[in-house]
Amino acid sequence: MWTLSGFADEIDDNFEKQCAVLNQLGITNIELRSAWGVNVLDLTAEQLRQAKAILADHKVSVSSIGSPIGKIFITEDFEPHLARQDIALERAEFFAAPYIRLFSFFIPEGDDPDSYRDEVIRRMASLAARAEGHDVILLHENEKEIFGDIPRRCVDIVESVASPQLRLTWDAANFVQCGVRPFTEGYESIRPHLEYMQIKDALLATGEVVTAGAGDGETLETIRALRSDGFDGYFSLEPHLGMTHSLGGFSGEDLFTKAHSAFTEIFRAEGIDYR
Repeated sequence: MWTLSGFADEIDDNFEKQCAVLNQLGITNIELRSAWGVNVLDLTAEQLRQAKAILADHKVSVSSIGSPIGKIFITEDFEPHLARQDIALERAEFFAAPYIRLFSFFIPEGDDPDSYRDEVIRRMASLAARAEGHDVILLHENEKEIFGDIPRRCVDIVESVASPQLRLTWDAANFVQCGVRPFTEGYESIRPHLEYMQIKDALLATGEVVTAGAGDGETLETIRALRSDGFDGYFSLEPHLGMTHSLGGFSGEDLFTKAHSAFTEIFRAEGIDYR
């Protein structure tokens, strides 16, 4: 049975409100990116304790730490950022999260991403090595304007690092915004490395983010293929219907609920059980 999760900080900064809305929608997991407007890696000890208590009160589990690891330019100093990975690993352990989302570094505008390949692979291998001994899997997300923005480079990262603790998460909208038809051009190569799904959609013509199934992200084709080949994992709502910025987005309760309704309607129409 497939499991819904979501970036509930798109609902509200208040963490208790985030969890309350997840309860209303019947979503039992959260992809924890921020609480009270503070990134998960920067929460104080008291905020961490409070967040954990709120999660317990609402019976919500953490599917993934939605970290900003890898969201620096490839030309920036890596060592301080690598130390941030240790905090992400601590947060995953604290919240019993099986996954940590990360990225493969912004590329300077106008530069050829492939010219930075060796340094990207070195850095991603260092991040994966840091995770050794921790019961967690790192999930590379195909963010636009980073090295791993298109299927070919996403696959190159995981196959070159060759760590069982580095896998891929799929964001159809981000692929569309890079001019990629996700299922047609990426599914076959990415599927052997695919662990997790981020749910949003977008229009090829404009890049506008829309609800799942309303854009060019080939959501239905992807879901049918995942069901056919036995995928068993999380589907994390990340609507971005209100505002988008380099570290995330915002939708508000109404638009988040709209995104949830659009996606779960696809499941119902396809006869797919989920929780």
